[in-house]
Amino acid sequence: MSQDKSADHQEEGIEVPYSRIDPDTLRNMIQEFVTRDGADWGDIGCTLEDKVEQVLRQLKNRQVKVVFDLKSQTVNIVVAS
Repeated sequence: MSQDKSADHQEEGIEVPYSRIDPDTLRNMIQEFVTRDGADWGDIGCTLEDKVEQVLRQLKNRQVKVVFDLKSQTVNIVVAS
């Protein structure tokens, strides 16, 4: 009776339409997402605002989506499948 340990780390989430998220909240969420790894976008000639706008375009083009993980009670931006 072995349980697959990788199943413990899978996201169990629901997609949240970005258009239903308050614009200020969405912008803050995207800022947190693009700075999550402590990236300094200025080093590559790109500002934080440039990265936020890039993610917003990806949301509008349905390249990425917002997912609320039921297990961890967190929100993430993931590649749309």
